[in-house]
Amino acid sequence: MDTVGTLIVGAGVTGLATSAALVAQGDQDFLVLERDAEIGGYCKTVVQDGFTWDYSGHFFHFRDPAIERWLRERMPGRRVVTVQKRSFIRWADGYVDFPFQKNIHQLPREDFVDCLVDLYLARAPRELLGDRGSPRREERTFLDMLHARFGRGIAERFLVPYNEKLYACDLATLDVDAMGRFFPHADLTEIVLNMRSASNATYNATFTYPEGGAIEYVRALARDLPDGALATSEELVGLDLEQRIATTNRRELAYRRLISSAPFPALARLSGLPHDTSPFVHNRVLVFNLGFDTKGPREPHWIYYPDRTISFYRVGFYDNILGTERMSLYVELGYRHDQPIDVAEALPRVLADLERVGVVNGQRLVAWHSVVMDPAYVHVSQAANRERDRLQAELARHHVHSIGRYGGWTYCSIEDDIVEARALVASLAPPA
Repeated sequence: MDTVGTLIVGAGVTGLATSAALVAQGDQDFLVLERDAEIGGYCKTVVQDGFTWDYSGHFFHFRDPAIERWLRERMPGRRVVTVQKRSFIRWADGYVDFPFQKNIHQLPREDFVDCLVDLYLARAPRELLGDRGSPRREERTFLDMLHARFGRGIAERFLVPYNEKLYACDLATLDVDAMGRFFPHADLTEIVLNMRSASNATYNATFTYPEGGAIEYVRALARDLPDGALATSEELVGLDLEQRIATTNRRELAYRRLISSAPFPALARLSGLPHDTSPFVHNRVLVFNLGFDTKGPREPHWIYYPDRTISFYRVGFYDNILGTERMSLYVELGYRHDQPIDVAEALPRVLADLERVGVVNGQRLVAWHSVVMDPAYVHVSQAANRERDRLQAELARHHVHSIGRYGGWTYCSIEDDIVEARALVASLAPPA
């Protein structure tokens, strides 16, 4: 039986950041298992017919310039563009700047008045409203939060329908902080001041993207992998916590500690620990990457679609990010975790909807690719958080650590995955 100091499950950003952190500490006694034939996880890149697409839109928003600098140093000669994001919301036959709640003044007058009045009634101090006010809505769920902080007008025009399309669920099942720091909050004063002087910055107002696709950042993370430290097409299928033995589709491996970025419910199942599976819910996302013969709209990087009659919730424009002269899109559709997905049926509707909203206007589709992300967005809830925390503590007692977006069953950025991997490695003593 092979023996390894640290067994890393998953060669996506989190797993490879873990391996890089170990190498930086001088530890090369590790093995990275990857069930796919290629590294990258959801950050894989597809090059087809002259188009470069990722599995989905993965753009990098660094809060720590040292991490970005470290990655760029590991990809010499690669052009990386820095982009000031331009994103819009399709509303009726026009567009509103994103985020919606800070740009309600761009709506038709009747919609604007409804949104502004409901926002004021939701947020104004009780002493100013008197009898005209209504009881504050208690914020127990994500849906409660949207109504309580922004009022019915803003919530029902954009925040509720858009997020229902994205998460493919009842928003009342999600935690208040389901999106954490990534939700674009704004208070009453900010929204009113934005009517005079636009300030639409969000956490990803500026992002970077390598010309070769997101896989270039993945390769940068994998640059110092020692020979023999990566096993592709090898999947973890069993786990003996007491004996510290991992079973794969090829062999048995004795490990001293295990670090996993695999979806947490899968790891929990393999561990054999008794647990409640019901809180761990997610959606699936069907992504179409579409290449056209000529250019389309030249300004947007993203467009959001709250209209429930439109099949997709978001469209991204690779060509406007990289400055190319053929329209190159990614289009995202949300599905429940148990909902069947028929790619052949969905594509014609997507193309028809792109024409309907004016993204396609005479351009001819010349290349396309699709992928289903499963899981895509986890449904963060208090019940899931409690069960995850309990299981993670028990796993840690058996020298098993589950981290990253899916390993932590949370909502986070790619940079967060790198930071978490580094912090975990720094906190662990060398395997005994």
